[in-house]
Amino acid sequence: MNGAEAVLRTLAASGVHACFANPGTSEMALVAAMDEVPDVRGVLTLFEGVASGAADGWGRMTGGPAATLLHLGPGLGNAFANLHNAYKARTPLVNVVGDHAVLHRPLGAPLTSDVEGVARPVSHWVRTTRDARTAPADAALAVAAARSGQIATLIVPADAGWSPSPGASPPVAPAPAPRAPEQAVHDAVVALRSGEPCALLLGTPATHGRALELAGRIAAATGARLIRDTFVARLERGGDRPRPEPLPYLTEAAVQALAGLAHLVLVGTQRPVGFFAYPGQPSLLADAGTEIHGLCVPDEDAVAALEALAEALNAPPAPAPEPVAAPEVPDGPIDAMSFAAAVGATLPDGAIVVDEAVTAAFMLPEATLGAPEHDWMFITGGAIGQGLPVATGAAIAAPDRPVICLEGDGSAMYTIQSLWTQAREGLDVTTVILANRSYAILALELARVGAEGGEAARDLLEIGRPALDFVKLGESMGVPGRRVDDARGLAAALREAIAEPGPHLIEAVL
Repeated sequence: MNGAEAVLRTLAASGVHACFANPGTSEMALVAAMDEVPDVRGVLTLFEGVASGAADGWGRMTGGPAATLLHLGPGLGNAFANLHNAYKARTPLVNVVGDHAVLHRPLGAPLTSDVEGVARPVSHWVRTTRDARTAPADAALAVAAARSGQIATLIVPADAGWSPSPGASPPVAPAPAPRAPEQAVHDAVVALRSGEPCALLLGTPATHGRALELAGRIAAATGARLIRDTFVARLERGGDRPRPEPLPYLTEAAVQALAGLAHLVLVGTQRPVGFFAYPGQPSLLADAGTEIHGLCVPDEDAVAALEALAEALNAPPAPAPEPVAAPEVPDGPIDAMSFAAAVGATLPDGAIVVDEAVTAAFMLPEATLGAPEHDWMFITGGAIGQGLPVATGAAIAAPDRPVICLEGDGSAMYTIQSLWTQAREGLDVTTVILANRSYAILALELARVGAEGGEAARDLLEIGRPALDFVKLGESMGVPGRRVDDARGLAAALREAIAEPGPHLIEAVL
């Protein structure tokens, strides 16, 4: 057994069963070892940013890590933006990155680079294995780090892959999440019992599963408002689930949403800050007079903290929220309102929605309040080009559930290669491309920062010359598509695509 096979067998034994790959020469031993380790499913992507985003989607849905297989520093660099998003989401993920053989690396070959230097800003754990003897043990440690909600990057020199190895290493248990301090629970109890205006602000660890249920109980028992971060990794919504308010993206709207609170209890998140700085706008969004209470930080055990808080408050089960009717789809052209109505009217039970609709997304939360139970995933780190890859990984992780990707046309072009992988793997993904032929979010930001934009500035923000044809792009990669330009046509196209297995693309012209 060589080092590459030992690494893959270690990954499989540690619970890593998907590897999203765009390999090169230094990783050929790992590629060949895929035949010997069928428990690790190799999924080819045509760009490294698709591999990293798909691994993020897998991790968000399963709670466990997938692997990427990337080629030296440049390949890792191509994966960087979606690794940044996964880093902000605290998605468990293992990057396996090849490097030159140990004796070859100092010779200055063209692809030589500082792989660890590229990895560190988007990795919580980084290690270059020494040889084929240490590689499997290092792989086990990488998975243990990832299972603690971290990005782990293991760099494997080519000769560590092709050289003989003593065999796979046993799994290493991840470190348990730290528990919130008792004083933090006590302070939150005092705030929530004060009778003053209070809110719970939920980060990613508290927006799904038992943590969300507990947060709903606490809010119902105390009268506190339930608010979530603007962009969380995974939000369970629909049916009888709690309905936390989204913290608005726009700074002035977020400041207004948090105004008047005496206490803000942070659950798995940080003090709320603006997405960007703007002239005349604050960076800190809560009132200066609001007392901030940190119940637990993102790497602490949010479920345990909320259980302790619910017990201290004697919080009973929360009543089911009032039912909300699905919206009516209006006649007429597609705009932000009619797009949201079409999604809200057609969203099926058990759907996974990946939202990178950008400027078209503002009305989606309200329009989908009455939908059946579903998951919603956001662009956590703000690096666009996440939606299509995350949808790809989510569909592989949850093959029995329909995945709906809501994607802006500008951001779609960052990782359009995802469609090829969806077709190759036969994934049940319906992609809606919102075609406004511009970087509309940047046009909004141009005005918000007070910049005076003329013709040259506008020319950098529109992408309609020449017009992109997403139906043809999809068909060229094996994904059937159709173009619609009215709201009712969009709703009909969504129903048909969701009902038919396999990947589909809808170009919705705004």
